[in-house]
Amino acid sequence: MGDEFVFAGFGGQGVMFAGQLLAYAAMDEGLEVTWIPSYGPEMRGGTAHCLVVVSQRPIGSPVVQHPKVAVVFNNPSFDKYAPLVAQDGLLIVNASLITRQSHRSDLTKFDVPATQIADQLGDTRVANMVLLGTALAAHPVLPLDAVCRALEAHLPKRHHDLLPLNLAAIERGAAYAANVPYQV
Repeated sequence: MGDEFVFAGFGGQGVMFAGQLLAYAAMDEGLEVTWIPSYGPEMRGGTAHCLVVVSQRPIGSPVVQHPKVAVVFNNPSFDKYAPLVAQDGLLIVNASLITRQSHRSDLTKFDVPATQIADQLGDTRVANMVLLGTALAAHPVLPLDAVCRALEAHLPKRHHDLLPLNLAAIERGAAYAANVPYQV
């Protein structure tokens, strides 16, 4: 068993990219990793989620029933995945878009205004990196530096102009986790 993550939202929110970046970073660090994407019937606007498992040992199954960490980008994903988070797990919520509240007392929850933070940085498309930064600061399965290196190594060259913005979003998300009171 390793550290299990689910990233969930609508297609076009960067859900897959956030999970894939975590998987690349873990792989680059020599860890065992699985990344399983799942799309709804539409690519943009439809449902999308991915499961990521990171481990020191070989992974027996990429299937995740009760993830330790759920990073949810919208209300439908919150409804589906908040109840499935493992006991003593972590729920990261994009509070800019999610209007629901979890009443579970057996997990840690961060309400991150990720879209608002991304907008302050200059582009709402990096809300996914804000949420990833928060998740890794709150559940440090990898150092943030490893994720930043993976971003630079795996971001397509045609998007390298967006590298500073994405790195800033990761750092802002991590800082948010460190400075904001969370619900337990």
